[in-house]
Amino acid sequence: MAFKRKHRSEETKDKISAYLYISPFFIIFAIIGLYPAIFSIYLAFQKWNGFSEMEYVGLHNFSVVLHDPLFWKSLYNTVIMGILGTAPQLIVGIILAFILNQAFLKFKNAFRAMIFLPYITSMVAVALVFGVFFSSNDTALANYTLDVFGLDPVSWKTSEWGAKIAISIMVFWRWIGYNTIIYLAGLQSIPKDLYEAARIDGASVFQQLRYITIPLLKPFVMLTVFFSTVGALQLFTEPTVFLGSAAFSRTEAMTVVMYLYRDAFSLQSFGTGSATAVILLGIIVIASAINTYLSSGIRKRKKGMKL
Repeated sequence: MAFKRKHRSEETKDKISAYLYISPFFIIFAIIGLYPAIFSIYLAFQKWNGFSEMEYVGLHNFSVVLHDPLFWKSLYNTVIMGILGTAPQLIVGIILAFILNQAFLKFKNAFRAMIFLPYITSMVAVALVFGVFFSSNDTALANYTLDVFGLDPVSWKTSEWGAKIAISIMVFWRWIGYNTIIYLAGLQSIPKDLYEAARIDGASVFQQLRYITIPLLKPFVMLTVFFSTVGALQLFTEPTVFLGSAAFSRTEAMTVVMYLYRDAFSLQSFGTGSATAVILLGIIVIASAINTYLSSGIRKRKKGMKL
């Protein structure tokens, strides 16, 4: 009996020790993650400017946001820039990963570092570079390129589609390396015997990409689609640093996150800002559910074809 009690006490000590080791993460998460999220949901039902006492207003904040044309404009901008900035990454990322995975390519590590470099580049430097590239001057590189093809110059920071295209290119440039590395990891998990058998059978590079690479990369593609969708709906940094001081005063490229930031920290309307955050959370959950449903449907169809 004494041995059993001692053994149980040792097990209890081990469990307590294990929980103590992992507790810092959960404590930090509760302070900077969980508590702000719960408090934001609570604020969505309150009228508060950050200083005065809170006043319960029910669903009034949600009604204000959903009846505001600027909110729907920001949601439209978010979706359009999300599609323009992230959809090409899936195609170009697979192609770049396929090229980087080829045995004949020299200096692979250097090319991989160059492609991944935009992801770790400071956003201040990115804003400066793209600000010069997409300057409204006729001599700027973007407008000069348009002039070469006989097209009129574009006011990239003030025109409706100019701002969207410029920011989408910035998003594409910054995140293409991240997706490429994920696809490259997926490619390296594919058995090389499949490619060797395909080459023996006379399959071209395009056929190998179509019938071997893309089907076996579907789990990685679904992963990048999920992260790209969530990231696109939370787009904030790129348009803010690109447009500078005019980011919150113009509507051509205002996103949902910029809209809630403006409400909360510029207009001191934390209630409507929090309501916007809750609505955005609902949109992200719906988009994630659709992505999960489509990916599960693809897996079911694949299993059905095997049967």
